[in-house]
Amino acid sequence: MTLNITPTRADDIPALGQILDQTELFPSDMLKDMLAPALDGSSPALWLTARLDGTAIGFSYSEPEMLAEGAWNMLAIAIAPEHQGKGHGADLVRATEAQLRETAQRLLIVETSGLEAFASTRRFYDAAGYDQEARIRDFWADGDDKVIFRKRL
Repeated sequence: MTLNITPTRADDIPALGQILDQTELFPSDMLKDMLAPALDGSSPALWLTARLDGTAIGFSYSEPEMLAEGAWNMLAIAIAPEHQGKGHGADLVRATEAQLRETAQRLLIVETSGLEAFASTRRFYDAAGYDQEARIRDFWADGDDKVIFRKRL
């Protein structure tokens, strides 16, 4: 099986919508509108799709941080549940970092929840070489902290 990671295309939307429905990362009906500016070139957002033998199994979505020089935020990453735990998420993160390095970007941040349910997500970013930079208590809701990771590119 061959994994290819390339810029997201309009014809990826149905498969990525299914992945969103399976992972509940965000509502899949938002995907088309979120992707439109990147697809038409009016946004610098970076959308990458991971395809296993031609079938979309995941994606990442990053945007530059406003008013910050060369700093980006990976706002979403998702892998279809049946393909999780096989290194494909790490491959997507590395591909995102590589794309940003090619354009001389300097920093990538990731934000997640401090809840126990997100402990594996935090371990994922630790393993990918990200440093936990900050914790904002009660950000998402009372008792749900925002945990911010960073990596120098």
